[in-house]
Amino acid sequence: MIRKKVFTVLICFLTVCGYGISPDFDLTPRIEDGVLVYPVPPRDSGQRNVLALRCEPLEKVRIAVIGLGMRGRSMALSFAQVPDTEITVVCDKDPKAVRQIIRDLKGRGEPEPAAFTGADDWKEICRRDDVDLVCIFTPWALHTPIAVEAMKNGKHAAVEVPAALTLRECWELVDTAEKTRRHCMMMENCNYDFFELATLNMAQQGLFGEIVHAEGAYIHDLRSMHFAEEGEEGHYSDMWRLKESQKRTGNLYPTHGLGPIAHILNIHRGDKIDVLVSLSTNQFGMTEYAGRKFGEDSDYAKTDYKLGDMNTTVVRTGKGKTMMIQHDVTSPRPYSRIHLVSGTNGFARKYPVEQIALEPNAHNPVSKAELRALLKKYEHPITTEYKRMAKKVGGHGGMDFIMHARLIYCLKNGLPLDQDVYDAAEWSAFCELTEVSSAGNGIPVRFPDFTRGEWSELDGVKYYMAGE
Repeated sequence: MIRKKVFTVLICFLTVCGYGISPDFDLTPRIEDGVLVYPVPPRDSGQRNVLALRCEPLEKVRIAVIGLGMRGRSMALSFAQVPDTEITVVCDKDPKAVRQIIRDLKGRGEPEPAAFTGADDWKEICRRDDVDLVCIFTPWALHTPIAVEAMKNGKHAAVEVPAALTLRECWELVDTAEKTRRHCMMMENCNYDFFELATLNMAQQGLFGEIVHAEGAYIHDLRSMHFAEEGEEGHYSDMWRLKESQKRTGNLYPTHGLGPIAHILNIHRGDKIDVLVSLSTNQFGMTEYAGRKFGEDSDYAKTDYKLGDMNTTVVRTGKGKTMMIQHDVTSPRPYSRIHLVSGTNGFARKYPVEQIALEPNAHNPVSKAELRALLKKYEHPITTEYKRMAKKVGGHGGMDFIMHARLIYCLKNGLPLDQDVYDAAEWSAFCELTEVSSAGNGIPVRFPDFTRGEWSELDGVKYYMAGE
């Protein structure tokens, strides 16, 4: 009776919020044996999966950059330093940002790109014949619409995280990629961190034995940025990220911690996410911070922020592995992605300090000298290839540049991308599903299979090289 009442309340919550209901397909979940189950839309006739998708090689990759605010400008300059690329189009609603990036590019000796400043100019940009790749650095709400428009017009899409905010958007990305046979990559840069790449290599070479459990997180105190008004350092245009915190709870930014461990566990490449359970704390930190900065009687302090301070989500995979993912952007604590990998023969963790422990002495981490030796021995070939240039260009320690270089490398060589549209959908689906589970007092949610039953077609994650 209690479970039935919780489910009834939950369905009302979903209907009011507009989540899960598609004009083309009814995504209303049902409850089966105490688990919330979402229906999987069937593929249209002639539509097929894009696992390990290969597209025609590009001699030069012509890039349109849409969104030049918090992240777009630095990412455009990073892309510009990858060989065989050209920024042909730039777009932002702020003309100053557009003028600045044009000055930056011309200062590097790059050709002057076409410039757009209209709110809907991205639609025209996606139709241009001088663009191969559309890179999207806008606020979250525009990520899926622009990516879909790009693919429909024959362009590849690279979109900032998260790629989608709802299940409907996730399915829209998947179906558009499958119908158009275009790449859609969510730019999850943490997959290219040196330590994360090393642990991927270690896992693939069997150093940890059978991987049993992994953990990831996005623990990053963003209160000063959420409440930064125009002109203050860290300001988000129109304070859009603060407004997201007013509307939703759950894990709104799951992918930095989730992406690397999802690849280590071969999600949709031999295993799949099966069931998710999520709980959030109440909200405390935003109100406390707003009261200190603006006064307890300020509108900021009196606003109802729905985003709980800490969200913890536990996942069980089809093969009986588990993951734990956390999200906290409102607590005063050191930054952490956790990045923990635990297997039958060993363990690795990145935060708060890098550690590796191996049998037969896994009760204690290896010494600092042994750790350095292991990281050198298992340095991922991609790190070896790009680390010198990555450290020079920068961007979160160089992982941004490696991500950009790998994307361009794969497009130039007609290779499958390191991250595909199913990664984008799976990792982004946590946004809605954690909110739904949390609203239902931790109700288990059956995770949708975005490959529609083909999750075991590939045998493990592979970062392709020319000739493969």
